Amino acid sequence: MTTTAALVSGAEAEFDPTLLALTVEEAARRLSVGRTTMYALIRDGAVETVPIGRLRRVPVKAISAYLDAHMQPRPKSAAA
Repeated sequence: MTTTAALVSGAEAEFDPTLLALTVEEAARRLSVGRTTMYALIRDGAVETVPIGRLRRVPVKAISAYLDAHMQPRPKSAAA
């Protein structure tokens, strides 16, 4: 088995950076959250999805937008 095949068959498969829309499971993996948490974020409207035929996909831009909206500002350190 090649290294690439081992990565694809393993639980931590590498993600394809060329994808524009992800499954809920792929989106959850990218955010390092569980599937249930990802569905809750979608249900609450925190992460947008798009219908594609009978499927529901999470645009990569929606993940970036979620992260941008929830970034914590770095505290400014006092000058010594």
